Amino acid sequence: MSIAIILPAFNEELTIGKVILDFHKYSPDSFIYVIDNNSTDNTNRVADSVLKENNIKGEVIFARRKGKANAMRTAFNKIHADIYVMADADYTYFGLDLEKLLAPVLSGEYDLVVGNRFTDSGYEKENKRMFHNFGNNLVRKIINLLFNADLKDIMSGYRVLSRNFVKNYPVMCEGFEIETEMTLHCLDKRFNIIEIPVTYKDRIEGSFSKLNTFTDGFRVIKTIFNIFKDYRPLLFFSILSFIFFIGGILLGIDPVLEFIEFRYVYKVPSAILATGLMIFSLLFFAVGVILDTIVRYEKFNFELRKNIDKNSQIK
Repeated sequence: MSIAIILPAFNEELTIGKVILDFHKYSPDSFIYVIDNNSTDNTNRVADSVLKENNIKGEVIFARRKGKANAMRTAFNKIHADIYVMADADYTYFGLDLEKLLAPVLSGEYDLVVGNRFTDSGYEKENKRMFHNFGNNLVRKIINLLFNADLKDIMSGYRVLSRNFVKNYPVMCEGFEIETEMTLHCLDKRFNIIEIPVTYKDRIEGSFSKLNTFTDGFRVIKTIFNIFKDYRPLLFFSILSFIFFIGGILLGIDPVLEFIEFRYVYKVPSAILATGLMIFSLLFFAVGVILDTIVRYEKFNFELRKNIDKNSQIK
C-alpha cells in the first residue's frame, strides 16, 4: 500500500531536513511531501535538497494560501495514496513512532489514528505555553461530553489517515483548527478513531512557534462556539431559548400580578420586553429543531454517499 507522509511547513528551514531524514529512516518506501506554505526563509530549498541528495521519493508542493489547513487541503487534493501521514515539520514528532501508528489503519480497523502526546505527560513537561494547555483541555472536555467519547489529545499534529477518510473529509477551516475539525468530522460521521502514545519534544533552540496565545485563544473560543452551533444545534439553540424564556418569566411576573390584582398593567415596558423575550425564546427553539433535522438529513446523505463510494471501489 502506498504511504504519503505530509509535512506542512512554514519557515522551518532549521528542522525540515531533520524531519525528512527521520521519517525516511523509519519508512524508506514512503513518499514524503513537504507542503511549503509561503515560507519566507529557505524551507523549500532545504527540503528539495535533502530529498534529492538522499534519493527520497517525494517532492516539495507549494500552498499559496497561508494556514495549516490550507496546506493540508492542497496536499489532499494533489496527493493520491492509500494511507496519509500528517506530521508537523518542527521536529517535535518522530518517525520512531510511525510503525505503531500505521498498524491500525493498515489492518483496516481504523480510519484515523492520533498520536497521543499526553500519555506519559511528555507534552506538559515540554510545552511551556500554559494557556495552550488550558485551551486544549477545555476543547477536549467539551468534545468528549458532546460525543460521549474519551479522547485524550484533540489537537495532536501527528496523525495517520485512511484513504476513505481523506476522500470523505472536506477541509473547511484555514489554520491550526484542522486537528479539531478533523476529530469532530471523525466522531460526527462515525469513522473509527484510536489514540496511540507518541514521544513529543519541544522545538529545538532557534526554532520559533507560529502559535499566538491571544489569537489562538480567540480561535479556541470560536471553535467551542462552532462545535455547539454546527454539531449540536438543538442543544445550542435550546440553551439560548431557555435563557430568553427565563428572562421573559422574570420580567413578566410583575405585569401579570398587576393585571390580576388591578385589572391594569402599570409596568408596560416590562410587559413589552417580556413578550419580546418569549417570542425570541420560541424562535430560537424552532430554529434549533429545524437545524437539527437538517443535520440529521445531511448525516443520512453522507452515509449513503460513503456506501456508494465503497461499493464502486469494490467493483
